[in-house]
Amino acid sequence: MSNRSRTRRHARTAVVGCVTALLAATAGTAWGVDNLPPLQPRVQDLRSGSKACATGADTAYVSAPPRLTAVLYDPEEDNQPSESSPLKGEFEAWWTDAAGVEQHRSYTTATLSSGIPFSWTAPADIPANTPVSWHVRADDGKATSPWSDEGDGSVCSFVYDDTSPQPVTITSPDYPTPDQEFWVDGVGVYGHFTVRSPSDDVVSYTYGFIGGPYGSVDAEQPGAPATITFLPLTAAPQTLTVQAVDRSGRVSAPTRYDFNVKSGRAPAGRWKLDDPAGSRSAAADTGTAARAGTGVTFGAAAPSGTETTSTVTLDGSGHGFLTPGVPAADTRKTFAVSAWTRPAETGRTMTVASQDADGGPGFTLGLRGQDWSFAIGGTRVFGGAPETGEWTHLLGLYDAETGLAHLYVNGHEVGTAAQATPAEAAGAFQIGRARGTAGYRDRWHGEVGDVRVYDRVVVPQEATELARRAPKLLGHWSLEDATDSASPEQSHGTPLHLGPGASIYHASDSSCIPEIDPDCTYTPPPLSGDGHLALDGESGYAAAEGPVVDTADSFTLGVVVRLADSEPAHPMTVLSQAGEHTDAFKVRYEPATHAWQLVMPEKDEAGAPERVVSQIEAADGGEGQGHRLAVVYDDGTDTVKLYADGYTNAGATATLPDGWHSTGALQVGRGKAGDGWGEYLHGDVDEIQAYAGALRDKDVMALGHTTDPCLC
Repeated sequence: MSNRSRTRRHARTAVVGCVTALLAATAGTAWGVDNLPPLQPRVQDLRSGSKACATGADTAYVSAPPRLTAVLYDPEEDNQPSESSPLKGEFEAWWTDAAGVEQHRSYTTATLSSGIPFSWTAPADIPANTPVSWHVRADDGKATSPWSDEGDGSVCSFVYDDTSPQPVTITSPDYPTPDQEFWVDGVGVYGHFTVRSPSDDVVSYTYGFIGGPYGSVDAEQPGAPATITFLPLTAAPQTLTVQAVDRSGRVSAPTRYDFNVKSGRAPAGRWKLDDPAGSRSAAADTGTAARAGTGVTFGAAAPSGTETTSTVTLDGSGHGFLTPGVPAADTRKTFAVSAWTRPAETGRTMTVASQDADGGPGFTLGLRGQDWSFAIGGTRVFGGAPETGEWTHLLGLYDAETGLAHLYVNGHEVGTAAQATPAEAAGAFQIGRARGTAGYRDRWHGEVGDVRVYDRVVVPQEATELARRAPKLLGHWSLEDATDSASPEQSHGTPLHLGPGASIYHASDSSCIPEIDPDCTYTPPPLSGDGHLALDGESGYAAAEGPVVDTADSFTLGVVVRLADSEPAHPMTVLSQAGEHTDAFKVRYEPATHAWQLVMPEKDEAGAPERVVSQIEAADGGEGQGHRLAVVYDDGTDTVKLYADGYTNAGATATLPDGWHSTGALQVGRGKAGDGWGEYLHGDVDEIQAYAGALRDKDVMALGHTTDPCLC
């Protein structure tokens, strides 16, 4: 600043100081002053564009001449009860040009009110890459405040940067480009990408992968490189796009980096445990064969719908274990361990898999209390709901990159991922027991199958697939014809027997044209295929010869239904299957709420609490193609869902911890009512499909057609 400018500023400061002293001297007198000077602008109320007031090493860098902003205040004593004090803002900016001459610009705002932002857009002739300083003061027409940089204040500075950074270079030792290596390992293996721009003012890098994630990473200092970490979730060609960002917010042109991700590598250790009955050791697909104790019985049952053909039973004694005698995982690095399990009891702590450390286990996967559990390094993740005699797939994961331990139960993450610090566990891998200070403990009682250990992350989609139990078709009734009042099942299974008031509807001859043949009466086509079941709403129903689905386990039912009435007078049931005292489930239309409902009582007791979910739909009135309804009970996740035309929602989903076994026959068109039947359906029914197991959302979409969905 020139000497003249400093002199003016010192003079102004002296005047303001005298006024302040005078006001202080007269503050205690009985008479008031006409005006108090505005308050000095506060540094925290000053901004250079979007950036806070700063100077020196913290000077703001901007990509365009910024809007300089300040919030100015006048003392409340100057304000009338109904109005704010009018103010003006006086801005000054200065810099030294290339010739060494100090340049000044100033601006006075229009009159505004106290407490709101005053602003000035910096002049367009400010030079690039040159520090520009500025300050501001308030003027109420009678007095001015001190400048914002006087006393305890601070000058504000900015540098206008008019040049974007240069594009980045990208390198990766983990995922080289296809010209170096075409397919690279792989799903579940972290990749690290080093990015750097030649520009020395780059402070961060923005990036994005195909399908995500998207984000940014900071450089440790301006111009330094940064590392982007990526975990591939699918095997596919992949692209990383990166842009450099400098201090002013300018970005470089994007740089593209292509690489190809292979499928996740196979387990480092795997014991299918499907060895012949009488075996004394378990063969290893990878790793070392596992010696079996005398409390191990091979040839036990396996979970249906999986590739596992048999498992082992451990008797819970000191002899019920298997071990390869060597470690299977490096617990200081990323690893995962999984198994199919079926506990014979749930009242105590039991271990499915562990690995020996000094005086204890390095990790344990199994059952603890009322939860499934994965413990490592003093950290335990728990969740799920163990049930005696029920198959459950468990997977414990330690991710060394994030430091988090995860637990998956039946393919779904449970509990809360927790930070873990694993200790070295270089001892032997164990199946069915965990090491203690005085020998082994927490022995497993029940079945165990297909034990796997991975030396990478098992990603969520893989965890889901490992736990998947492919549903099995139990019956498909297309209801296109009936012989002796029995409509056949497509694969020659049990038929549906038609009661009074039920019939198979067929359309008229397709060659029938009433306009040509007056004696021809046209009838609309069936809901699907060549026929459908028509029910009279009074006594009409169809029934199987016994229960079709096991309601205590996962099941799926699909049906196409059309209501004959536009305003039904009472609830009407389309599907049900009863126990001794009530229906285990029923799907019905409730006219009071204009909705299809799924009703599942918690117990086989009259008046038992019920889980009720619904999908709002207007009654058909005999027109249209009806609705494709589906019921899915997933015992592994304890959820029930009702789908309408392939879709579900939060209001059509509920929890059901314990399904119960129904013994009654599958009913079509009626539900249990006391000691008899009621809620008879008036309408049409078609394409009933029943599965053991829970269909996925994408499979449910295919229900309601003459062909069954591909469950691949």
